Amino acid sequence: MKTTNKQRTAIFIVAGSLLACGGYWAGTRTAASRAGAGTQGNTPPAVTSASNVDPATGKRVLYWHDPMVPGERFDKPGKSPFMDMDLVPVYAEEGGEAAGVKISPSLQQNLGIRFATVRRAEQAVSLELIGSTQFDESKAEVVQSRVAGFIDKLHVRAPQQVVKRGQAFASIYVPDWLAPQEEYLALKQSGDTTLMAAARQRMRALSIPDSMVAAMDRTGRPQSHLTLSSPVSGIVTELAVREGAQVTPGTTIAKVVGINTIWLLAEVPEAVIGSARPGMQVTATFAGDPQRTYQGKVREILPGVSTATRTAQARLELENKDGSLIPGMLMQIRLSAAKPEARLLVPSEAIIASGKRSIVFVADEKNSMRPVVVSPGREIGDETEILSGLSEGQRVVASGQFLIDSEANLKSIRPKLATDAPMPPKGASSSAPLPDAQPSPMPQMSMPPKPTDTKKPVQPSSPSHQGTGKVEQVTDEAITLSHGPIATLQWPAMTMDFKKPKPDSFKEIKVGQTVQFSFVESGDGYELKSVVAATGGKP
Repeated sequence: MKTTNKQRTAIFIVAGSLLACGGYWAGTRTAASRAGAGTQGNTPPAVTSASNVDPATGKRVLYWHDPMVPGERFDKPGKSPFMDMDLVPVYAEEGGEAAGVKISPSLQQNLGIRFATVRRAEQAVSLELIGSTQFDESKAEVVQSRVAGFIDKLHVRAPQQVVKRGQAFASIYVPDWLAPQEEYLALKQSGDTTLMAAARQRMRALSIPDSMVAAMDRTGRPQSHLTLSSPVSGIVTELAVREGAQVTPGTTIAKVVGINTIWLLAEVPEAVIGSARPGMQVTATFAGDPQRTYQGKVREILPGVSTATRTAQARLELENKDGSLIPGMLMQIRLSAAKPEARLLVPSEAIIASGKRSIVFVADEKNSMRPVVVSPGREIGDETEILSGLSEGQRVVASGQFLIDSEANLKSIRPKLATDAPMPPKGASSSAPLPDAQPSPMPQMSMPPKPTDTKKPVQPSSPSHQGTGKVEQVTDEAITLSHGPIATLQWPAMTMDFKKPKPDSFKEIKVGQTVQFSFVESGDGYELKSVVAATGGKP
């Protein structure tokens, strides 16, 4: 009996040991399989390794990926951590650095795709501005009285009157000039030359012009009226007196501004203030006579930026010898640098600007078109300067590039920024996206590809879809659901992750529940809008 018990004990010990070894072996195999599917590398493995050759096609494999999350890459085949599907290989012939969207010539013609050549041309910096004319204040002159008297007669009756240089402006009666002139005439009759010279000096001190003294010598009568004339040809902008008004030395009678040149105040946007410099050549046109142009130069850039319009003012100086320009005229202005510079130019329509970056599709050999990030400069007519990213002679897509861009985005060859990378589910390691790879065509799988660009942001009008499924896993980022068919998207039944709006959303949902849910398409997958436990759906 004791021997039988000992045999039974030995059998149990051996069986336990075998079970423990078997469990350990199975665990290590499962971990290795998961590691093979979940390990991601920053660069694809070497294509010369025999393990990277697809036995079905004989092609070299760069990496594996999930077509629904094209930015994530894996260095071994296996199950996708995002969807219930196998990873898809990307071959070296299709995912090299020269990868791009390939479009046949016939399809290019049907889509109306046009190409343009990157060219280098001598172009001067130019700015298109709007401005209004005003008087050239540097040409302003004032008419003042140097004596005390009364305005006897005013020849210019109102402001804005056009006058010429030397034209009589006003006549002033000066009673203080009578006594020294009569004294001079009396001394002249006496013949005392010494006293006559002294009387002349006294009249000069009283601002009696020599011309009036000469007229007094000639006529023998005192001169009591002083005539003021315009110092410059122009327009009377100010008239400060009327006939009969009393004036004193220093009193301003009027202000006259010359119109041989005129100022043009141009509004310069804050972003291009540095491009406008004094001395730049100016060409201006007036809407009333677009065939005629006026030439000038930038006089100065006025300090200060308007808080209302975010513009600074540039003071331009235009030639106006014929007097056709008057203050208040609205004019179109082109500022051009004196010396042209060699610039790299492409048609402006070839650039796709997203706000974060600008992309141009470059046409390579074998009908391949790849996206290139460029740094655009200023627009010059219908062309845009390229500061970096392209070289002279390259062919770029000038029309139809938005169709190519959508295809490139779906195939994950469009260059990405760090902020564009999709958020992987919790537990999945992420790697930096390699922008130059093109995945192979997507095989049959349990879930069809999304009908639109995977990077398309959520729009307020995005349609909502409903479904019913069982909760498999709940994390801070997503809920994994085994759901039935989604009719609105023509999806079959499958198991997949749905992103949560916030980490604390749907706290009441537990693993094992049967739920009814709704979701919309987002920029990095599908986002839940509501999750409600179905009746009797508790675990």
